[in-house]
Amino acid sequence: MAVTTGLQGGGGGYLPSKFRLATARYRNVPPIYISTNAADVNADRLRELHSLCNYSCHRFPTIDSAGKVEPVEINKLRVALAHSSIVVSVFSSSDVVSFYSSSNPAATSSEFSNFVGVGGGDWFRRVIPITPSNGELVGFGRAVTDCGLTASIHDIMVIPSLRRMGIGMKIVKKLLRMLTNRGIYDISALCSYEERLFFKACGFGGDILGSTTMMYGRMVSTCLDEGNNQMVTRAGRKFLLAPPSREPFLS
Repeated sequence: MAVTTGLQGGGGGYLPSKFRLATARYRNVPPIYISTNAADVNADRLRELHSLCNYSCHRFPTIDSAGKVEPVEINKLRVALAHSSIVVSVFSSSDVVSFYSSSNPAATSSEFSNFVGVGGGDWFRRVIPITPSNGELVGFGRAVTDCGLTASIHDIMVIPSLRRMGIGMKIVKKLLRMLTNRGIYDISALCSYEERLFFKACGFGGDILGSTTMMYGRMVSTCLDEGNNQMVTRAGRKFLLAPPSREPFLS
């Protein structure tokens, strides 16, 4: 399903229930560094982030018995990065990531204040400004555009330990700001059902023109059963059993 910004009418991946930001109260946001420089993130670090987030760029990913999606192909990821119009990456310190990974998910602001307070012996290392060179990649998002009329937002992800802090929304807002500054207002996001509340909180909604997203599926077989007229279609790398179209396509 495609959603569009409230700016003007008008894609996703396998993302379980990680986008519950819209209905949850954000926790205290730790120190982060947000970069819009594509050179600050390389394909290897991004591939690792995909794995940590259990995120797949495929609409129909292969999922193992443990619920993990297959790793993204590194060469295709490099190509995607190179052809992305805008890349937003978020970095945080390894101390922050370790703190939230090992602590209670509902860690309070006072607990974090004690963590970064000056009472500890390594406080100086903790207050050193975070940069892409000394920080860990904890969030990412990108936009693809024709540089004139339309754009689409893809691959919004944040590591599990730092979710529900508003970081994902910061990524989307940065992408939207940079796109609108270029005069592009027809911005879409291809999202799953679970992601709809997140994108709605970021200002997206249904297309005022009533359009919807259609996925290409190359037919590989004729009808399996003349009685129900179902067909096998190929979507990505998967074969799906699809019902017949209720309406003919208009050419």
